[in-house]
Amino acid sequence: MSNNRGRGLQANALGTFDTVVMAVAGSAPAYSIAATTAVLVGAVGLASPAALLYCAIPMLGIALAFSYLGRIDVNAGASYSWVGRTLHPFLGFISGWALVISATIFMVAGSLPAGSMTLSLFDQSLADNTALSTVVGAAWFVIMLLVVLGGARLTVRAQLVMSGVELGILALFAVFALVHTDNARVFDWSWLGFSHFDGVSGFASGALIAAFYYWGWDVTSNLSEETRNSRRTTGLAGLIGVGIVFLLFEVFTIAVNVILSSRQIESNDANVLAVLGDEIWPGWGGKLLIVAVMLSTIATLETTLIQVTRSLFAMGRDRTMPSALGRVHRTWNTPWVAIVVVGGVALAMFIASNALGSVGDILADAISAIGLQIAVYYGLAGLAVVVAYRKMLFKSAGNFLFGGLWPLFGALFMFWIFAESLSSLSTAAITIGIGGLAVGLIPMLWYWKQGSDYYRPARLDATHTVVTDYVPDDFVPEQSRVHQGLPTDF
Repeated sequence: MSNNRGRGLQANALGTFDTVVMAVAGSAPAYSIAATTAVLVGAVGLASPAALLYCAIPMLGIALAFSYLGRIDVNAGASYSWVGRTLHPFLGFISGWALVISATIFMVAGSLPAGSMTLSLFDQSLADNTALSTVVGAAWFVIMLLVVLGGARLTVRAQLVMSGVELGILALFAVFALVHTDNARVFDWSWLGFSHFDGVSGFASGALIAAFYYWGWDVTSNLSEETRNSRRTTGLAGLIGVGIVFLLFEVFTIAVNVILSSRQIESNDANVLAVLGDEIWPGWGGKLLIVAVMLSTIATLETTLIQVTRSLFAMGRDRTMPSALGRVHRTWNTPWVAIVVVGGVALAMFIASNALGSVGDILADAISAIGLQIAVYYGLAGLAVVVAYRKMLFKSAGNFLFGGLWPLFGALFMFWIFAESLSSLSTAAITIGIGGLAVGLIPMLWYWKQGSDYYRPARLDATHTVVTDYVPDDFVPEQSRVHQGLPTDF
């Protein structure tokens, strides 16, 4: 699993601020609130803020896992590489494949709202037209495809503009929501407790949907080969990103509970934020939040494209998928073959999505299916860090908590919500979620028989990795402190 096979990606293209912006954009706060709140409320009702709170705790454990693993293995495939080098190459491939499939499904789940939001700016009646939303969403997707093809620097410049406007609007309405007086309900602290969940299975269903809210911050790890000082930067940016979006999710989910009635939420399942905006600021409010959601959706299409194309690039480079996917454009230093393939598959899915029903129906099944796949690859990464750092966990309380116990808790939580939620999901969601993972067995077994070096990995062990001086001394094995320079696997 060398990072030096053939022509590489554009090194040192992103700085710390750029990477934090990418982490926040990856979780798409405005899009997640607009498109997922109705699904979450439908699953857990007034316990929506609690579901987001209790999912944030294990999610921080997974972010810590990505941070620690990123210190010892810089790879565009991220969990695909880490899991393969710690647990087993088969599990590593499934981890990478889960990201690829979930991201590909999201091309439909994300592009349809982008088209719908754009149309609603002109005529609200057009927003429910699935065919027209698909066409407009596909146009936005193609634009983002071209931006990603143009390289990491162009990508982050576009992201700074879109996310900057989005976060500015969200911050403004967060303040407006706090002083709003015409409310449907009075805030109740029980919304942050367990009393509103419909048993254990209800809690698991809510947590699975909440995992979709947070998903995307780990794009920073897929950009590690293109980031300056990436062994420190990518993990730190992921942690900051999770913290920022958690605050936004809680504020707006509580605002939805307070300000909107159940009927308003249910009848606007693909665009809850627009209704919230109209209630807070009649006339302009809805339009401004539609702009925020549209920009958020387009921005997260960009980060999702980065995740899936960098993962396929790593797989092509390791020859666990067709080697052409590992080719890099001579001018732009981007994996152009992977970008073109993903674009073609996603556009075909756009056409097929017209037969699946309304925008809201498509979102509900897609979000649950993606949640299953997220739980798989996040959970495997949480286990991988414990194995990679197992010989160093008892050197200090910090090592044990942040490099072992918390990530392990995050992993077990992800596997638990995966198993527990299966009984409550629709047949379509389970078919998409599990079936998508099962399809990955075909290329995995084929390229394993072809003798890819990925299936004979050099084991990832933190004690055998030469580390740079920014890693805390108590996490550096004594024998490694005498060395200088970059880790041997870089």
